[in-house]
Amino acid sequence: MAELEGEVVAEIRRILGEELEWKGAVEPSHDLLKDLQLDSLGLTVLAVGLENRFRVKLSEEDAVGITTVADLARLVSTRVVASPEVQR
Repeated sequence: MAELEGEVVAEIRRILGEELEWKGAVEPSHDLLKDLQLDSLGLTVLAVGLENRFRVKLSEEDAVGITTVADLARLVSTRVVASPEVQR
């Protein structure tokens, strides 16, 4: 599971850099809103990118309690493991 979370963090870094043009560091402890300065559009781009890459579905209810990169990576990893048809 830790390896999968690392893969998700790497994808978060890629999406932030390539699609959202984030120039700074992206660490698991970073807050999505405060440290990475994501707004609702940025969060949507990030969520859709993760859904497409890992073939999972994230909902608005999932956002409750998700504040850091690590929280998001853990959520996506949990969804991947729970979804037997997912191919990485």
